[in-house]
Amino acid sequence: MKPYAEKISALAGLIKNNSPCFVLSGAGISTESGIPDFRSPGTGLWTKIDPVKAASLTALQRDPAAFYDTNLARWRNMAGIQPNDAHRAVAALEREGLITGVITQNVDSLHTRAGSRRVWEVHGHLRTCRCMACGDHYPMEELFSRYDRGENPPRCAGCGGILRPDVVLFEDPMSDDFYRAEKALTGCQLMIVAGSSLQVYPVAGLPRLARRLAIVNRDPTPWDDRADVVINESTGKVFRDLLAEMAISF
Repeated sequence: MKPYAEKISALAGLIKNNSPCFVLSGAGISTESGIPDFRSPGTGLWTKIDPVKAASLTALQRDPAAFYDTNLARWRNMAGIQPNDAHRAVAALEREGLITGVITQNVDSLHTRAGSRRVWEVHGHLRTCRCMACGDHYPMEELFSRYDRGENPPRCAGCGGILRPDVVLFEDPMSDDFYRAEKALTGCQLMIVAGSSLQVYPVAGLPRLARRLAIVNRDPTPWDDRADVVINESTGKVFRDLLAEMAISF
């Protein structure tokens, strides 16, 4: 096994010599911002609650009031979360022309807030919501405001239909961004997986579209055997050290 410093150097070399390069990020890139991930033993959200019961389309349709009581506080908390060094480093690499864009499983908008310009949010985002009946869109603050006024479930001002966030719930079809990301990956020479367990399909299948693969994740993934470099460390530490290795500032 290579020492950590050699792995950082190898990752820097891969980025310099393989273009186009994309980052595929998961929940692990946001844990240092204070957002829990989903599958870490003992701390992951889905080890505490059943996601199908709590965050699925069926749960929303069956009992929308319970759906919002379970999920809204967690989503609201994301609004005050700040990007961490990993998000900022990815944005810096994009500014330097070394990364073409970011494909993220996260709905927290932290890549965009960190300055990344090309971001495909394959599981949606929490900036807006929409009416399940008429399709009208609203800022997410409208949903929060209605809930705070005792309107549960929050409803559309136009037709009275139930509002839902623009995220991909369990049982939902994939977002348009997922298919845009698949298309963008045509010719991908290097994919850097950052903070993803690569267990949730169809996103976990995207590494197949890359000629070479690097994985930065605390725990092993099913794709480790295919990767040129695997670094089992926090994404923040790895990306800080990577920028230092490449003499790039945040």
